[in-house]
Amino acid sequence: MNSQRLRGIIPPIVTPLDDDGHVDAAALTQLTEHLISSGVHGIFVLSSTGEVAYLDDTERMRAIDTVAQAAGGRVPVLAGVIDLTCARVATQAKLAAACGASAVVTTAPLYALNDTAEIEDHFRRIAEASTVPVYAYDVPVRVRTKLSIESLIRLALEGVICGIKDSSGDDVGFRRLILANKEAGSPLQVFTGHEVLVDTMIHLGADGAVPGLANVDVAGYRRLWDATQAKDWDQARLEQARLATLFEITSQIDGRSPDASGVGSFKIAMRLQRLIPSARMSAPVQETTDVEVLTRIAKLLRHADLDCGGLIP
Repeated sequence: MNSQRLRGIIPPIVTPLDDDGHVDAAALTQLTEHLISSGVHGIFVLSSTGEVAYLDDTERMRAIDTVAQAAGGRVPVLAGVIDLTCARVATQAKLAAACGASAVVTTAPLYALNDTAEIEDHFRRIAEASTVPVYAYDVPVRVRTKLSIESLIRLALEGVICGIKDSSGDDVGFRRLILANKEAGSPLQVFTGHEVLVDTMIHLGADGAVPGLANVDVAGYRRLWDATQAKDWDQARLEQARLATLFEITSQIDGRSPDASGVGSFKIAMRLQRLIPSARMSAPVQETTDVEVLTRIAKLLRHADLDCGGLIP
């Protein structure tokens, strides 16, 4: 991964759970195989979509080990190492590499109130401790810190980070990042975490996408990627429009937390397609079992030409 630029569709894989709330290794293995056989270019385990914040160290390493073993070197496995302190992140980076991760992904510090210089040092210390490449994860809705373009370029030129997953939702900022990266000689591999503007972001110059919805419709995102690489922007626009409509599954669960409505809807849609055996969420998040919600999600799946297996009328 140091010598070859990573590009393409890299799903942030969901973490299937068993009845006791532990990582369901068999289901995770099967899901990894499904994604790889569908043509993904990498897998990101322990992302926000993977419920990293809810899993203890043992469950986190079980998830990384399971995906890495299932991938068997066929695609890179990026592992989220997201925690409160630099020291804990550094330790988890070492453990993730030992479990088979090809690279690690981390955010700005959590809870701690750090300035820009301290945040940059946070990444430097993690990179120094890590035996695999480090990607930055810009997700201010969760971290409350927006990584600056200047910091990202500086850290990339120093060799501290090799790429960025941008889940900031700042489309203007993303364009500025693309332009600044190009001006600096493209030291960063730039990925969008956007679900519904992947065609636009790739047209702007993104190296690829890390969309949670790819868990639900990986074939659709692979078709979208292929269309952009063929510069068939009309076909890319049509595929993206279909995926944007499918993304409405995340709006079907009212009055619940963003994790319950977002990740929860992905898991429900995947269970309806028999991609995972259960839509169980990590405690204290509760799985939605409302039949009306399930029916609406099933209707959106069918509208997107995805098979629900007849589980919902």
